[in-house]
Amino acid sequence: MKIGLIGLKNSGKTTIFNALTKAQVEVNAFSNAKAEPNLAVVEVGDERIRKLSEMYDPKKTTFATIELVDFTGLSAGSAREGTFSSEFLNLIKTMDALALVVKNFKDELNGELNPVKDIQQISDELLLFDLIFTENRLERIAHQFKRGKKTNDLVFEEKTLIRILDHLNNNNPLRTLELTRDEEKVIRGYQYLTQKPFLVILNSGEDNFGNGNGLITNIQKTHDLIEFSGQFEMELAQLEDEEDAKMFMDEIGIEASARDRLTKFAYQMLGYISFFTVGADEVRAWTIQKGDSAVQAAGAIHTDLMRGFIRAECFSYNDLIHAGSEKAVKTEGAFRLEGKDYIVRDGDIMSIRFNV
Repeated sequence: MKIGLIGLKNSGKTTIFNALTKAQVEVNAFSNAKAEPNLAVVEVGDERIRKLSEMYDPKKTTFATIELVDFTGLSAGSAREGTFSSEFLNLIKTMDALALVVKNFKDELNGELNPVKDIQQISDELLLFDLIFTENRLERIAHQFKRGKKTNDLVFEEKTLIRILDHLNNNNPLRTLELTRDEEKVIRGYQYLTQKPFLVILNSGEDNFGNGNGLITNIQKTHDLIEFSGQFEMELAQLEDEEDAKMFMDEIGIEASARDRLTKFAYQMLGYISFFTVGADEVRAWTIQKGDSAVQAAGAIHTDLMRGFIRAECFSYNDLIHAGSEKAVKTEGAFRLEGKDYIVRDGDIMSIRFNV
């Protein structure tokens, strides 16, 4: 899973990035924005993996991971003026989701804070880019029609793009447009920016964190939102003593680290779940979409397991904790053999029987 951090200049994106990743990337509000984004891979905090590792004492423990990309700050008019570089676009299109960091803290740079306006500003920029792209693509299709290349595929694509253009012209992001499977297929390669899952990170100051209920409620009418106190949580992430970190978190009213809160939030927003494989060699978390079948879960581990799938030996994490051991799980009748159409549940522990 790749999440791109975007936002206006001086919104505190890199501060949030440092808080999430424990990185120490230089933060300087007055420096020129650099072209290269910051990249980091963070583990998905899951207490179940820690517990399973204690039970099985494996040689290796592997958490699920999320890749975070901290993009350079954007300016108003970026899409219209063509200042979205090809490098920026090529990378942001590969993101599975976009997280917009909006400023909600006072410093010497800003006057009146207006997070709602900032959200709308960036949302408009992304929508404008999608609109320009769609118009250009329709012009190319029209040119091919004039040259006598009016195939059924192009006619269907044109019809789909006209529908998309109407939606965008009404200031609606594509994630709010219900597309058919065939329509999804025809535009899949275009990687529309407003079709990607989108969340807002409200970057508040230590003095106003947790006090913006009216603001948060207003934003949540149209967007998924999570609130961080970026500067505080960046400093918190650098602490090595867990007791000190817990004390400071209690003072400001934070129940979990920024990383754990974001990864949990992202899983819920994107519809991801985790299943586990366990044993003496490795305890590992695997990420799949909610609703995926046992054979699709097998494919997440290795294509050979998917190709030669026979059965999945399966029991739940909760049943294991309740019973205390695999042997007890079997004794209590909670051990199952599932076929390829079984819908995997969050927390399932699986072993794939296969033959290739």
